[in-house]
Order: sequence, then C-alpha cells, then structure tokens
Amino acid sequence: MSIISVIMLAFVLFFVVTIMYFVPVGMWIQAIVSLGLGKITIIDLIRMRLRKIPPRLVVDGVINAHKAGLEDISTELLETHFLAGGNVANVVSAMIAASKANIDLPFTTSTAIDLAGRDVKTAVQTSVYPKVIDAPKDGTLAAVAKDGIEVKARARVTVRTNIPGLVGGATDETIIARVGEGIVSAIGSSATYKAVLENPDNISKAVLSKGLDAGTAYEILSIDIADVDVGKNIGARLQADQAQADLRVAQARAETRRAMAVAEEQEMKARTQEMQAKVVEAEAEVPKAMSQAFREGNLGIFDYYNMQNIKADTGMRRSISGEDKNKSTEAPEDHEENLL
Repeated sequence: MSIISVIMLAFVLFFVVTIMYFVPVGMWIQAIVSLGLGKITIIDLIRMRLRKIPPRLVVDGVINAHKAGLEDISTELLETHFLAGGNVANVVSAMIAASKANIDLPFTTSTAIDLAGRDVKTAVQTSVYPKVIDAPKDGTLAAVAKDGIEVKARARVTVRTNIPGLVGGATDETIIARVGEGIVSAIGSSATYKAVLENPDNISKAVLSKGLDAGTAYEILSIDIADVDVGKNIGARLQADQAQADLRVAQARAETRRAMAVAEEQEMKARTQEMQAKVVEAEAEVPKAMSQAFREGNLGIFDYYNMQNIKADTGMRRSISGEDKNKSTEAPEDHEENLL
C-alpha cells in the first residue's frame, strides 16, 4: 500500500469521525421517530454542537414535553434557557408536572423561577402536595397574657407554593416570623392564660385573619397550634421588682428627710446657744449699768435693796413652785457650758 493510499484512508476516517461528532445521526433518527419529520432537523443538531449545547439534553427535553402535550416548547426555547445558565431538565420536568396537575405555569414563568435560583420542580410539587413549616423551627414561642401569666406555644403552618409570587416573594423565614408575631399578639390580647388553654384555635383564627402570606411565595392553608404550655408568672415578678424599686426609692427619700431633720436640729441648737450667749452677755452688762447708776445718782441704796428683795421673793416663789428644780434637772450641763 502506497503512502498516498494511507493518507487518503486517514483523511476519510477523520472526515467520518468529524461527521459522526457534529451530525448525531442516532439522535436525529430518534427525533424523527418520536416527533415526526421536520420537528428537529439535522441542521439543528449541528448548530447545537457548534454552540456547545448538549444535543441529547435538548432532544430529550423536547421529546418529553411533546409527549406530555406541551407542543409549544421548541428547541430554540430550551437552547436559549441553557445558554442563560438554566436547568433545562428541571424546567421540563416542572412543566410536565404542572400540566398533569392542571396548574397554569407558562414556560416564561418557569424559566424565570429557575433563573432566579428557585427549584421550580420542587415549587410545583409543593403546590400539588403542601408542606408543613414549624413556627418556630426549634423550641416554643413565649408570650404573656393580660393577667401576667406566660404562655408558650408552637404552631405548624401548612402552606403551598404560590406560583405567581414565587419570583421576588418572601421565603420560609418570613412566614415563620409573621406567624410568630401573630401568635404573640393573639396571646397578649387574651384576658387570661386559661382562655388560651381552653381555646387554642382562637390563636389560629386570629393569625389567619391577618393575611400573613401577602407578598410571600406561599399560600397559607392552615395554622395549627401543636403545643401550648404555661410558663412563669411574669406579672408577679414584675410587680415584685417594682415593689423593690419603690421600696428603695422610699428609703432614699426617708433618708433624705432624716438628714434634713438632723441638719435642722443642729441648726436650732446652734441658734439656741447663740441666743443664750447673748443673754449671758446682756446679764453681764447689768452690774456695769448699776455701777454707772450709783455713780450718777440715778440709783440709791434703798432702791438697790428693794430690787434685791424683789429678786429674793421671786426666787422663793420659784423654789416653792419647783420651777428652779425643773430647770436645774432639765439641762444643767448646757447651762454650765453656756456660762463657760
């Protein structure tokens, strides 16, 4: 065999392999058998290869959609969604499930949900088969009734997907937060904790009436109170704390008044001592005045004796009435201090 023959054989093999790669004849035949002639052409398959789109993914998606009655889904739509970074298989499965469940899910809405990062297949399944959300996820919600008793509750929220609000709608966390807020508000508006324990369905009715699913990706079907328990007596504790605070305030005010009374008492004692000092000072001026009167002749000896007699009579009357004794027993030390 000559060199030219080998080169020609190699060229033919390369050409055949290239044709088999860019022209998936098997998928083209499968498309013709499943969809009929002209639905997917050999040119479409070659174009997918050149644009680096997996032909098998698109062909299987179109075949499955057409077999389910979704004949408006074409290869161009699936190619565009794949190039946009979407999950073609997931979108096709969601469209088929929505069609079988009589759910209105246009292809544009399905691709928008998928490109938004949501699992469109799971959303359709949740719309058909509702799911249950615990509020809160762990533990219980604590609220205080009007009588001051703490009530702990836990709810189970049954929701289904709201397809039109799935793009841009709030998720599970918003539902849990809103339901928790509604439960706390319903318990707080109850007159007593006994009313909550007797009729827990009142909480569900109050929460459902608030329209908590507005602006979310879900539609709330029901809210069921799964557990209700009595907690602490918050009202009594608050009253006790308030009483302790009032007691400390009253003690502080009483201490202030006592300090003011002590200060006023000390001030009065100082004033009394000052007045007594002035009296002693005035009494010390009496002998000087008498001497001056004697020298000037304004006071005679008989006048002096008469004054002494009057003083003696006054002293005798005081001694008989006990006045001098009472004065001497009341504050002898203060009198001596004043004289000193």
